[in-house]
Amino acid sequence: MAILIYFLFTLSIVTSTNACDRCLHQTKAVPFSNASALSSGACGYGSSAPSFYNGHLAAAVPSIFKFGSGCGACFQVRCMDGKLCSKGGTQVIVTDLNKNTETDLVLSSRAFMAMANKGMELNMLKLGAANVEYKRRSFRMQVRSTSINRLLVYFVGRVPCDYKGKNLAVRVEESSQKLRYLAIKFLYQGGQTEIVAVDVAKVGSTNWSFLRRKSGAVWDTDRVPAGKLQFRLLVTAGYDRKSIWAKSVLPADWNAGIVYDSGVQIEDVAEEGCGRCD
Repeated sequence: MAILIYFLFTLSIVTSTNACDRCLHQTKAVPFSNASALSSGACGYGSSAPSFYNGHLAAAVPSIFKFGSGCGACFQVRCMDGKLCSKGGTQVIVTDLNKNTETDLVLSSRAFMAMANKGMELNMLKLGAANVEYKRRSFRMQVRSTSINRLLVYFVGRVPCDYKGKNLAVRVEESSQKLRYLAIKFLYQGGQTEIVAVDVAKVGSTNWSFLRRKSGAVWDTDRVPAGKLQFRLLVTAGYDRKSIWAKSVLPADWNAGIVYDSGVQIEDVAEEGCGRCD
């Protein structure tokens, strides 16, 4: 009963804070020269982060970061300057919280330069700041199981993370201890979704315990069941939400520092019917 109340409470929060938004917003984006600082950011991805999108990382303001729910979100970025910037732009993944109130996005230098045409990367970096427009979308989710120079940026839209068919993965953090404490982070989640609640139980049991969001993408609990572990996740995107059941994730002899396959993937489909933009 407590788990049900927790999930319903979480849904009430998400419904109000994760509303459908397909309108353009104007802001600035700046490059961050040290990508390692972004990788050690508030999401807690640590040394795994530089491998995401070849180090195309981003720190996002609280409205995107959303207390960690926005960690792992992917955005497509491209600019309007035909001489300087490519039409395709690049994708970035959120790995940190941006506390700079003058800009919504701080990009790794690699990501910032990736928006430029070939041979113009350094010119792009020398800009130092870019006036941008960015656009978010809402989505309907389907789940399937499997074994102070100025530059106008045209579009920053939230897109599915391209993990080339990888399943959602669970990394057990080094601080975890069997039967005492479990801390995990999720890797390779769909960029159009946000994980807002997590439960854990022994495989075959219906006695679920909920995990707390410790920080960023890290969830933890001091109520660790014995044996093989299953997880239940509540994911949202726009107005939609769905419960995902990963039926067998951690073996009974799980070890800290290891990444385990969840056996599930999240497939996202854009949803129409949002409200009018001003």
